[in-house]
Amino acid sequence: MKRLYLLLILGVVLLLGTTALAQEATPEATAAADIEPWVCPEDVLNLENKALNVLNWATYVAEDTIPNFEAACGVTVTTDFFGSNEELLSRLRAGNPGFDIVVPSDFAVGQMIAEGLLEPLTKENIPNIVNLNPALMDREYDPGNVYTVPYQWGTIGIGYNVEAVKQVLGEDVEITSWNQIFDYPQPRVAWLDDPRSMLGVALIMNGFDPNSTNPDEIQQATDYLIEKGRNNVVRIAADDGQELLARGEADMVVEYMGDIFQVALACEEDPNCTTEYAYALPEEGSNLWVDNLAIPVGAQNQRLAEAFIDYILHPQVGADISNYTAFASPNQAAIDAGLIDESLLNSPIIYPSQETLEKLFTIDAFPDDPDVQQYYNDAWDMLKIQVGR
Repeated sequence: MKRLYLLLILGVVLLLGTTALAQEATPEATAAADIEPWVCPEDVLNLENKALNVLNWATYVAEDTIPNFEAACGVTVTTDFFGSNEELLSRLRAGNPGFDIVVPSDFAVGQMIAEGLLEPLTKENIPNIVNLNPALMDREYDPGNVYTVPYQWGTIGIGYNVEAVKQVLGEDVEITSWNQIFDYPQPRVAWLDDPRSMLGVALIMNGFDPNSTNPDEIQQATDYLIEKGRNNVVRIAADDGQELLARGEADMVVEYMGDIFQVALACEEDPNCTTEYAYALPEEGSNLWVDNLAIPVGAQNQRLAEAFIDYILHPQVGADISNYTAFASPNQAAIDAGLIDESLLNSPIIYPSQETLEKLFTIDAFPDDPDVQQYYNDAWDMLKIQVGR
């Protein structure tokens, strides 16, 4: 019942609907049983270099994703993790130590392309690219998908402990606004360590463009967050706010939607856990992001990396990842074949309605004006010092 309760809570803020980013399964949907398993290409099986090094976000594949690929191709996959796009950029700018796959978000892709940090993809080695939703292809950060393919997509919003928040804000309070986390009266809040998303929200709350290039507006948004954060923020977390929530160290967190789903479902499976968690997408709007698979310059095994990308884009593999992580799938073939968990596919939080999508913003890369991105980073560094977290 916890899962049903969670999904009901997640639906209270938004209207259910399908969108251009989450197309409804077609009448000609391929039966799941008709999908052939992925087979490792012969030339990959014959590679001398059997090692693949992946740099990814944490908890971002299914439990069997990597083992199944290793078994299929007779290779060894080593995975390292990063906590923010800024960290990823910093590590690769210092020189790629040997990673073959990286998973940057949309705006970071634009920066990496501008800085010459990514290798062009050999599309002939990635035939499963045809499985992807066209609405998520050919985006402004990588026209023609020369360097990247979409991996998962979603939103940033407010994850919270339902009972704890009710005790503080009242039994009848419904979480629908950023004001409710920014003005939370207890020091029990965590923010995501993501400069562009957090400052983008603050810009919206002050009536500005979330991709403003105006230093005065960015400074006003920074001052706004400093004022709010001093009162209730206990941590500015690098993609682990959900763990603070699960450990009871925070009542409300700014986090990626799938991370909150994962905490809720882990609680469901634990007979000793009685906590209810929910995720709200604030009515003022938030960041809509697309994460991508890419091969960095300096990769040691590009052919094996392209085989791995093709494997990830297989309908069953892609569905298994999205079903496990609770992020939205870009794999239209998986959706058409009925491979995505129905409770996830029908969630208006994971697959927002068109009305909701119109309130969301994407982050610009500013490839022609890197000084703007640096201004955002400097503002965020100052904010973290001032907030003291």
